[in-house]
Amino acid sequence: MILLKPILSVGNRLDRLPISRWHFRLLFLIGAGLFVDGIDNYIGSAVLSQLVEQGWSNNYLNATFISLTMLGLFLGSLFAGYAGDHYGRKFAYQINLLIFGLSAILGAFSVNMYMLIACRFLMGLGLGAEIIIGFGTFAEFIPARVRGRWASYLSLIGNFAGPFAMLLAYIIMPIWGWRIMFILGGVLAIIVWLLRRNMPESPRWCEVQGRYEEAECILVSIEKEIEKKEKIKLDKSINLPETISAGHYKSSWRDLFKGVMLSRTSVASACLIAMNTLLYTIVNWIPTIFVQQGISVTKSVGMMIMMMMGAPVGVLLSARFTDCFPRKYLAVGLLLLIAGVCHIYSLQTIDIFIMLSGFFMTALIYFYVCFSCSIYVPELFPTQIRMRGMGIANAIGRFTAVVSPYGVAWLLSNYDVATVFLALNIFVIVISLLILWLGVETRYESLENVVVESKNNKSNKYFIQFKMLFVNNKFFKKSKLY
Repeated sequence: MILLKPILSVGNRLDRLPISRWHFRLLFLIGAGLFVDGIDNYIGSAVLSQLVEQGWSNNYLNATFISLTMLGLFLGSLFAGYAGDHYGRKFAYQINLLIFGLSAILGAFSVNMYMLIACRFLMGLGLGAEIIIGFGTFAEFIPARVRGRWASYLSLIGNFAGPFAMLLAYIIMPIWGWRIMFILGGVLAIIVWLLRRNMPESPRWCEVQGRYEEAECILVSIEKEIEKKEKIKLDKSINLPETISAGHYKSSWRDLFKGVMLSRTSVASACLIAMNTLLYTIVNWIPTIFVQQGISVTKSVGMMIMMMMGAPVGVLLSARFTDCFPRKYLAVGLLLLIAGVCHIYSLQTIDIFIMLSGFFMTALIYFYVCFSCSIYVPELFPTQIRMRGMGIANAIGRFTAVVSPYGVAWLLSNYDVATVFLALNIFVIVISLLILWLGVETRYESLENVVVESKNNKSNKYFIQFKMLFVNNKFFKKSKLY
């Protein structure tokens, strides 16, 4: 049984904290893990090309390398959920760094392609866990009033890993070979592991486990550090109502698929299915679509680079606007906007308009990617089952990434590009309707306070959420970092 009543003793104290250098350090430490995770993830494609060139691999072995990486990511998501909820956030975010760090170093000394593939599978276990634990843990420390914006900053750090990994591959691989890429990735992971040893356990997790003294010690330590470094005195006079601890209740995987939690799992999975479909359908297939339309490979790469400039813009838009609108309606609005821009993009035939519409399409997609993965999905689940909920949703989303390319290939082979985008738009609209129906509002809410109203209160809930679009909306006020 899962308790959805608010637990204010820890949540209120964390949410009332002013943004300080302590939060910046947390952003750096968790962001560093996501950055290294991204580097290790992206170097695979660069390494495979050199392995084929050197006669180490072929198309079939490359396919096995990619497939087992995806399997590792899938299982890593599930492992992260179990480890994070049962053994603690700190255990999970440290063990996954060790897994992909040591596996990467071992992979650098592979004697054949089969050994490298096995090491890559182990790397995938750690890589699949980091994104779950990173965003889930970060959400539990950041005050509710700025949680969306700061989760976007964290996502921005992680999104710089792709270009950085490609730059490393471009500069280093021609000189030192592919092995150095795995060594660098593994060494960076170990360095981050060492830096994160003193990161605190999540007080929210401690409380739901019934470890109240440990939660109190961590909170007091954080409060004292903030008071000392910021030279302020925190208000100690907050009245914290006594509530039943969620740690008195046991939870299991089955809880995610029954009662109110089933709708949460459905919304989270739908969000991440849409995210993975958009990324792996549009971003990965656009160069191939360009070539099939008669555009040269060189020109298609140049056009793709111009379009991908929209990715960091999208993440910055998420940081600026996520906390300005109710989460559920923002998700629906973004998906509908993406469907509209995708349709406009599919109609373009002139290069400059293809790149312009593609730029806006990419910006909106990455706005949605940042919003769904790093902000909305972690907020949907109660603390005692948050990591497992995120793990299940991410695993379902990654399975979609395995299936969707085959659908695109079939549509391109039997129909045309316009049909691909038409099918994609229909799919996105269906997902948006599901989120509109089952989604819950989490903006400005303490994580303990995100509850699902009864059916009798639904109409009032929708009226309040609609009213929030216009009343006290931060979109019309000057944005501040703090």
